[in-house]
Amino acid sequence: MTVEETLVSLVDRFNRHAQRTPAMAEELRGVERTIRIRITDEGSYAVDLSAGRLTNLRTAEVPKADLTITTDVATFDGLVKKEIGPMKALVLRKLAIDGSLEDKLLFRKLL
Repeated sequence: MTVEETLVSLVDRFNRHAQRTPAMAEELRGVERTIRIRITDEGSYAVDLSAGRLTNLRTAEVPKADLTITTDVATFDGLVKKEIGPMKALVLRKLAIDGSLEDKLLFRKLL
């Protein structure tokens, strides 16, 4: 599965989870963010968080993102397959998250 296909699947899974979990949808209500996913050895993607849903996944560099997640394909795959946790990836400098503290905490919910 390509990174893009994986992202499509993750967006769908997140949206289904948010729809089934009213508390999560309520917590994300009113939160509007643009999230950039930069895969260093493949390219950049962006997705919007709005009204408790991830929408508009695209393969484009966005000029301004609220949260930027940077990693490589191998680490991305490991994170998705839960072979490595985000904290370990951060400590090993295989994952970088740039944004406000609030947005970094938001990232944990998106996992």
